[in-house]
This record gives sequence, structure tokens and C-alpha cells, in this order.
Amino acid sequence: MTAGLVLDARPPTVIVLAAGEGKRMRSSLPKVLHSLLGRTMLGHVLAVVDQALPGARTVVVVGKGADQVSDHVAAVAPAASTVLQAEQLGTGHAVRIALAELPEVAGNVIVLNGDIPLLREATLRSLVAEHDRAGRAGTLLTAEVPDPRGLGRVLRAEDGRVTGIVEERDATPEQRDIREINAGAYVFDAQALRGTLSRISTDNDQGEEYLTDVFSQLIAEGRPVAAHQAGDLTETLGANDRAELAGLRALLRDRVNQAWMCSGVSIIDPATTWIDVTVGLEPDVLVEPNTHLRGTTTVAEGAVVGPDTTVLDGRIGAGAVVVRAHIVNAVVGQRAQVGPFAYLRPGTRLAARAKIGTFVEAKGAEVGEGAKVPHLTYVGDATIGEGTNIGAATVFVNYDGVHKHRTTVGAHARTGADNMFVAPVSIGDGAYTAAGSVITDDVPPGAMAVARGRQRNVEGWVERRRAGTASAEAAKRALTAGDGGGSEARGAGPGVEGASGSGDDGCGPAEVRTEGGPQ
Repeated sequence: MTAGLVLDARPPTVIVLAAGEGKRMRSSLPKVLHSLLGRTMLGHVLAVVDQALPGARTVVVVGKGADQVSDHVAAVAPAASTVLQAEQLGTGHAVRIALAELPEVAGNVIVLNGDIPLLREATLRSLVAEHDRAGRAGTLLTAEVPDPRGLGRVLRAEDGRVTGIVEERDATPEQRDIREINAGAYVFDAQALRGTLSRISTDNDQGEEYLTDVFSQLIAEGRPVAAHQAGDLTETLGANDRAELAGLRALLRDRVNQAWMCSGVSIIDPATTWIDVTVGLEPDVLVEPNTHLRGTTTVAEGAVVGPDTTVLDGRIGAGAVVVRAHIVNAVVGQRAQVGPFAYLRPGTRLAARAKIGTFVEAKGAEVGEGAKVPHLTYVGDATIGEGTNIGAATVFVNYDGVHKHRTTVGAHARTGADNMFVAPVSIGDGAYTAAGSVITDDVPPGAMAVARGRQRNVEGWVERRRAGTASAEAAKRALTAGDGGGSEARGAGPGVEGASGSGDDGCGPAEVRTEGGPQ
């Protein structure tokens, strides 16, 4: 707050104007519910009110899409109330309806447009404090802009005094050259506002009650009014269509990224990095290009996120590395690794030093400390113990067409490549499963599970059934070569796995190639 400025001790009343349809948005969604960086336009305004004016009584005027807007207000600002402007007859009419619901209001009344999402806490506090210091009946926020088209102009006398506000539709050509615009944020003395609103007319291009006409009335009555100019014109910008909304998003992105970099976060390419205002980052986080951090995501110290990564409502632990991944409502533990090309769905939790690798999807999965799911795998509704390695091309079969079931894999297990675990099933601590197995029964700790058909070689099949092909010619050359090509396999014949006759479990030599395939 500026030195020497003191706020009115009475809790202020805030009226937020959110009744408009926003026709140029060409949307079934009310304009104030369009979002940028984690909040709706209205949500940004309500958040800055909460930050700048704690304890304020807030009333939101709703109209078009009243139910949608009211539900949203209840969700993001439960202490605020709503009042319906059934027929949109102008901003002055909207404020008059709100005041009718607040007959006891005294002190300051702050009126804010619901579509100025870049307004800062410090600016709103300064506006109110300046109003109080000077003892005015009304104070408005203004800005000098290079292109004032479509905006209300602030009129001043030669000595700089504010003499009124004119909407562009009602402005003369000379007035349209004015570059000081009305930002849509006002502070009034409650008594002065209530009395003046009853006297404003609808004698204008749109036939509406303009709130801005209150200033002309106050000036005519000799009541003190003034303008408070924002230091950063971007704070006063609104959005009437989707192109303007995209421009606001870019401005807010730059503001958010600048703040994080100043607090010790490294952002390699701020132009391609989008961080919601609701995200939390710790110092020494590294954000690579083309990364989107959204919702309630938090990233702890020293983690690396990106490139080409989206995290929505996720938690990334200290020192973790997440590369080319999509994460939704999942937890990545300290020094864990994710990606590239991985998808963590809701309910997934990786413990410290766990790994989810390339082309792996996990849903409702708990992956223990140091456990690895390196590649080409779906882990659905599973618990994987510490130090376990899951072989490539594994599917945790969790859905029977009606219900979801869970698989448990113990600690330090080794599962072979191309396994299917048909839930519910349990793999014990230290157990192994052979490559190509479909596991439908529990595997005891330390056991080797083999669940696959035996290999059978049909000799000469290619020469008989694919005669004349390149494959047949290659086989013929190999068979007539000096070493007979592949003769060892022919000698073993059907049932090659048990040819040695060792062991009573039928695994034989197959055991030497079942530890999970490529790593």
C-alpha cells in the first residue's frame, strides 16, 4: 500500500457486474465464465477482491446464464452472494438492483466489471486507499492506452479535473481521440451512490442506465470525484471476443512466468510455457519448453518437467524428472522418472526413485520405491512392490467387462516380457514370471510362474507353402550351407523347453531367458 494512505475502517461492500451475455464470444457459456490460466475471468476478479479487501461483503450481479454463474460463484467464492438482473438495462440498473438487496450498506461501495481478470491486488487496494484519503464521493480507475477503440473515454477540464465519462457510442469525434479510458473499477460513498443512481437517465445510444453517468451527476452536485490511473495498462483490459481473450491469456502467461523466474524457477522458453495461477513451484525447478502446468499442480525443488509435458492437478517430488508425459491427478515421488511418452492417469502414485518409462500408461497404480515399469505397458489398478521390475509389453488386465479388479506384485519380483496379469491376482515377493505368460492364479513368493503353450517347429513349412518367395530361397540357402543353418533347433524338435530333462516343473532351459526382457 502507498505510504500515508489509510483504508476506511469499515468493511467495504463489493458489487461485481457479471450479468452480460458477451455476444461476440459466440458461445453458450456466459462471457465471465471463459477461463485463462486456471480461473474464469470472474474467478480472477473474485480472487483479487478476496486478496485485496479481506472481510469485504461481495455481491455478484448475474443475468444471462444466471444458474451457471451462480453455481460458479458458490464454488469459487462461497462467502459471496448473487442477485439476479432479470432484464439487462445497463450497469447503473445492475448496481441499483444490488443496492436494493443491501439497504443497510454504508461506507465504501466498490463496483468492478466481471471481465477485468488482470487487475492486481495492489492496484485495487491503492484505488480504495486513494478514494478514502481524499474523502471523495466517487473515484474511478483509468489507464492511458494506445488504442481506445470500443472503450469509454474519461473527460477532463483544462486543469485536469474529471468532468465525466462518455461511452464510445455517444462520443464526439474529438472525444474518441482521447486515450484515457475507463477501466471498469470504481469506488463510491454508499450514500452518494444510492441517491445519484435514482436520478440517472437512459438518454443515450443504447437506452440504458449507465453507471458512469453517476460521475456526471456527482460533479453537477459539486461532490468531489477523481480518477486513479493504473500504472500498468494491461490490468485494465477486458475481453469481448475470443481473440481478445487469447491476448489476455498471453499477457497473464508472461506475468506469471516472470514472477516464477524471479522466485528462482528456471523456465527455458517462457513463450511456450503455460502455468496456471493456482500452481505451486519451489526454487530450482526446471521447466523445459512446451510445458503446461495446470490446476493444483505442485512441483518440488530440483525437479525437471518437460519438454512437451502436461501436468493437471499433479504432485511432482523433489529431484524428479518428467519428460514428454501427460499426468492427471497423480503423484510422482522424489527422484522418480517418468517418460518419455508416458501417461499417468488419476490415482497413480510413484514412490521415491520409481520409474514409469516409454509408452507406459498407468491408472490407479501404486509403484513402490525403486520399482520400474520401463516400457510398452499398461498398469491398471495395481500395487507394485519396491525394487520390482515389470517386463516390456505387459498388460495388467483389470476389467472383466463389469467390474475393475486389482493386481498385487510383491517386492523385488521380476516379471517377463509380454505378460498378462488377469486380476484379481497376486505375485509374491521375489517371484519370477516367464516371458509370454498369462497369469491367472496367484504366484507364491520366490516361485517361477510359466503360463504359455510349448513351442512346436514345423520343418520345411516355408519351402512347401511359400515356394518361390524370398523367404523360401533364404531358407534353402541356409539349409544347404556347410553348417546346416538352424540344425540345433531341428534336433531338439517339439517340446524344446524340456529337452534337457532337468527339473520337475517343466521349465528347463527356459529359465535363463525369463527375467523381464529388454531393460
